[in-house]
Amino acid sequence: MALDDIARRGLVLLGCGKMGGAMLEGWLARGLPPGSVWVLDPAPPEGLGPRGVHLNEDPPARPAVALVAVKPQMMDTALPRLAGITGPDTLVISVAAGTPLSRFETAFGAETPVIRAMPNTPAAVGAGISAIIGNAAAREAHLALAEELLSAVGQVVRLAHEDQMDAVTGVSGSGPAYVFHMIEALAQAGEAEGLARDLAMALARATVAGAGALAAQSEESAETLRRNVTSPGGTTAAGLEVLMDEAQGLPPLMRRTVAAAAARARELRDG
Repeated sequence: MALDDIARRGLVLLGCGKMGGAMLEGWLARGLPPGSVWVLDPAPPEGLGPRGVHLNEDPPARPAVALVAVKPQMMDTALPRLAGITGPDTLVISVAAGTPLSRFETAFGAETPVIRAMPNTPAAVGAGISAIIGNAAAREAHLALAEELLSAVGQVVRLAHEDQMDAVTGVSGSGPAYVFHMIEALAQAGEAEGLARDLAMALARATVAGAGALAAQSEESAETLRRNVTSPGGTTAAGLEVLMDEAQGLPPLMRRTVAAAAARARELRDG
């Protein structure tokens, strides 16, 4: 199964909000024919119909892929829309947070290949990262196809066990919000040292964005990059002494942060 199979048999996108819309734009930019995509969404983005995408039309009987991109609380009403078109020949991919593989197996049957994915919001600018795990019916070809589709919005990694998805949620799923808050906190610290608010925010945003780009493009580890900009006895070392404090610094704070997010993910998953 490959993208040419999708072009021939069709792809059904259930939900076309920010994440679904970002993926759709990525697929179309890579050459997927608009006429091979069926979008099912009560409030879709403007302009999809004129671009040749099938908008809220009856989907094909056995599409190559059905991708679920709705909020978890909408599952009870959303999944029945796919029940009649899924089966062993259709790969179901879910990007819905907190919804386990077993939920889709109950809805569509255990013989249906299902892949659960956890992308994050930088997917909107093609800089996301998605973690994937498949059920027993998902073969290597299904995983490879999911990687190809999700790579339209960023990197893709595979998990060994579904239980790891809660940790992924705590790290990369919720992680962008942590970084955004770091920008806020860094700017506020600059204000406290006498900078104007707009200037402090501009410095903080550019610093975090630039450091992230450098980390992404460099072959060196984050630890090495940190050491490279830290002169012994200098200003950066003074700041890091506070930030790296084992009792009250960033490492224990991040452990508590990720643990709290992962615990909440387990609560939502288990009901």
